[in-house]
Amino acid sequence: MRIIAGDARGRRLATLPGQDTRPTLERVKEGMFSAVQFWLPGARVLDLFCGSGQLGLEALSRGAASCVFVDNARAAADVARKNIGQLGYGRQARVVQADATAFLARGGEMFDLIVMDPPYRGGYYPALIQAVAPRCAPEAIVLCESAPAQAFPDIVAGLRLEKQYRYGAVMVTRYRSGPGGE
Repeated sequence: MRIIAGDARGRRLATLPGQDTRPTLERVKEGMFSAVQFWLPGARVLDLFCGSGQLGLEALSRGAASCVFVDNARAAADVARKNIGQLGYGRQARVVQADATAFLARGGEMFDLIVMDPPYRGGYYPALIQAVAPRCAPEAIVLCESAPAQAFPDIVAGLRLEKQYRYGAVMVTRYRSGPGGE
């Protein structure tokens, strides 16, 4: 697994051992970030279910101002911290070991881009989309990776579904906050 573009392009990332996590495929990651590449510089990013941190680190490499990485697994948080340190993003990044919905419920920071790669078998995607809405800055983008069969509402809690991209056995759903999402 590596960073695809930006100032850390080509740098390899440490990964979690075992089969408990499912790293985002490079072609999926490339598609996700090509959709937001011109909007990304200066963005405040939230990487939920961060695993090794590859999505948030890709955002930082491409010019995001900051990223908060959230994962409930200690091993994932540790690997994300290691990758952040190796790439030199310590000042721009913060790792929070917490349940994603509990983190979102605390309130606080607003984000311009939220990337999520939750477990496919969770079945809680609509509730998760609703939970991220209050943390979205005006015109924020939410990118959620899922299985293709996963259903998403068109409008939820101030977010409107803009587009869905399919990459074989993976779907990426893009929401945007703002007018039309009420």
